Amino acid sequence: MVLVLKKGASKKEIDMLRKKLNRASNKGVDTKKYCGILKLKEEPLAIQQNMRNGKI
Repeated sequence: MVLVLKKGASKKEIDMLRKKLNRASNKGVDTKKYCGILKLKEEPLAIQQNMRNGKI
């Protein structure tokens, strides 16, 4: 999300943008619910290195 704050904006406009930003930051993914769910056959670092080297 991109919010544009123009030079010379009034306090009311700034407050409206701040409210939009707060609403947008509340949305997201709860990653804690996925903790421990995924069973891996390799170490995560090895998987990442293989992906970088183009082996996966």
